[in-house]
Amino acid sequence: MAYIFIHGSGQTSSSWNETKSYMTKVNDIICPEVFSLLEGKEVNYLNLYSAFVEYCNNFSESLNLCGLSLGGILALNYAIDYPQKVKTLVLICTPHKIPSIIFGIQTIIFRLLPKSFFNKFGLQKKDMFKLANSMKNLDFSTKLRNITCSTLIICGSKDSINMKSAKYLSENIQDANIRIIENTGHVINEENPKILALELESFYKQS
Repeated sequence: MAYIFIHGSGQTSSSWNETKSYMTKVNDIICPEVFSLLEGKEVNYLNLYSAFVEYCNNFSESLNLCGLSLGGILALNYAIDYPQKVKTLVLICTPHKIPSIIFGIQTIIFRLLPKSFFNKFGLQKKDMFKLANSMKNLDFSTKLRNITCSTLIICGSKDSINMKSAKYLSENIQDANIRIIENTGHVINEENPKILALELESFYKQS
């Protein structure tokens, strides 16, 4: 059984290391470098999602997908399109659609960051703007009923931007539960990895 943990846009696969260190399933957890999946293709959401689909479809077994932010969007999209492949789904601080406020804040943050920040992802600064621009019209609102697997929605209590979406996902995915992690913001796997690990372990034992 494969457990695939997908990092956010400002992270790398190593962002899961501390969370994994608290988990008993650590040897079964795979953390791909999201942007490496593109293999040199133009950076936009369609290409990234297509590469993620190809990656996931190479597994013959059912998948346990866990994604944060951008990683959550990819996992959500895949669970909608390939419900027969997904055994469990965990969405951490994941929007079901991209509100303009998120797009605006993300653009400001990207502009302030130095070009060197993006090098660790194997991307140029302009690539992040291309990716963000290609995602601004994403909206999964009408497709959530396609998801049939056991689902856990997690949000940090301080992540006010994604809280509304977390509640929407929990109310519109048929087999979903929601957990709010107190005193924690958006990047839960870095801010509160031990509590996140406990929530994941509990969910996987019950699923």
